[in-house]
Amino acid sequence: MLSVLDLFRVGIGPSSSHTVGPMRIAARFLSHMERHRNISQTARIQVELQGSLALTGEGHGTPRATLLGLLGFLPETIDLEQAEQSLAKLHQSRRLHLSEGHEIAFDPSNDLILDFDNIPALHPNGMRMTAFDAAGRIVSAKTYYSTGGGFIASERQLSAPVEDDRITVGNIVPFAFSSGAELLNLCSTHGMNIHDLMLANENAMRPSQETEERLDAIARIMLDCVDRGLATEGILPGRLQVQRRAAHLWQKLKAAPLANERESLFDRLNAYAMAVNEENAAGGRVVTAPTNGAAGIIPAVIRYYCVDAERPAKDIHTFLLTAGGIGLLYKQRASISGAEMGCQGEVGVACSMAAAGLAAIWGGTPEHVSIAAEIGMEHNLGLTCDPVAGLVQVPCIERNAIGAVKAANAARLALHSTGPMRVSLDQVIETMRQTGLDMSSKYKETAQGGLAVNVVEC
Repeated sequence: MLSVLDLFRVGIGPSSSHTVGPMRIAARFLSHMERHRNISQTARIQVELQGSLALTGEGHGTPRATLLGLLGFLPETIDLEQAEQSLAKLHQSRRLHLSEGHEIAFDPSNDLILDFDNIPALHPNGMRMTAFDAAGRIVSAKTYYSTGGGFIASERQLSAPVEDDRITVGNIVPFAFSSGAELLNLCSTHGMNIHDLMLANENAMRPSQETEERLDAIARIMLDCVDRGLATEGILPGRLQVQRRAAHLWQKLKAAPLANERESLFDRLNAYAMAVNEENAAGGRVVTAPTNGAAGIIPAVIRYYCVDAERPAKDIHTFLLTAGGIGLLYKQRASISGAEMGCQGEVGVACSMAAAGLAAIWGGTPEHVSIAAEIGMEHNLGLTCDPVAGLVQVPCIERNAIGAVKAANAARLALHSTGPMRVSLDQVIETMRQTGLDMSSKYKETAQGGLAVNVVEC
């Protein structure tokens, strides 16, 4: 029920599940009230952030994102300068414009509640939206969940049993699959590479020219984000006062172009990945790949192995389509939410996707691609999500740099393989899912364990 383009979404930092998702939820609630003609009756709106959305809310920018959604902004089209002006006006006036001629009182300090004690059973990222009339009666109330990567779902949607988890949209795609094994079988049966198969599915959903244009737009935004990060110095927002490092590392690289090739490889991948995640930590415009917290890995690998290597532009399409096909398997069969899976569901999945994409542009067979994806995840199993001070900075920024280097190595190992592997891609995805379920909640984007409690904030 998903497209590759659903995984690569444009949004703002620092978190797809805690920033992009809540912004969409707030906007969806207003749209719901408008459809049911409830806005004119509304005198007050209350927002409750639950579970992980509350526990890391301030550090992940969740209250700010929620307010932006109520102000009518959307992640894909937001003008950050205009958004800041609107936020300042809201905090000053404590008035919220809902529709033409209808404003209500809204005090963010009272009407936006961080409900730390409520850990929802359906998903850790819960958000309750309630509208009241002038007499205090409930006009409309909805509970939503931010399920990772900017995806959102209503309580009804998550409560409904899954009847079919095949990766398809209705009956319109020619190659529906629900597992890595099925994907490889389709490739073998039809003599296709994974990227060709995924492109056929995407083109069944929209005109082929639109698919190409959207893939180009995704790549352009990713690479623009790398460039911005490489050119920006300073201190990241938040009480940790983390110094940006990508620009300094980039200047050193440019000053020593003939340095050891191996060291240059590591440093360039590090610089590119950190550049994106520093932009993300600063609330900048990024592409979820598949999440904001893991947004630097795929752009870093594309920048080094496609752009710097001067490969044909179509190789970036091959990379994104292959990586997206692998990402869909994780989304459908497990989760890409750090609040559900820990960081193995974010950086681990991004590493797996990047390894697969790189193996594809290096000429690997579908089997090589699957092996690369498996290796990329196998060595991220159990990776915790324990952001210090609830900020998507430590260890998140460096973790993307490590993930990019690891993805390249996974692709190389896969291409050197000479036979079937002991562990299949489906087995490693299921292992990730089980590991995530077994993992203590304090290691799943709550800032209640690991580095988050053992690092003294200065």
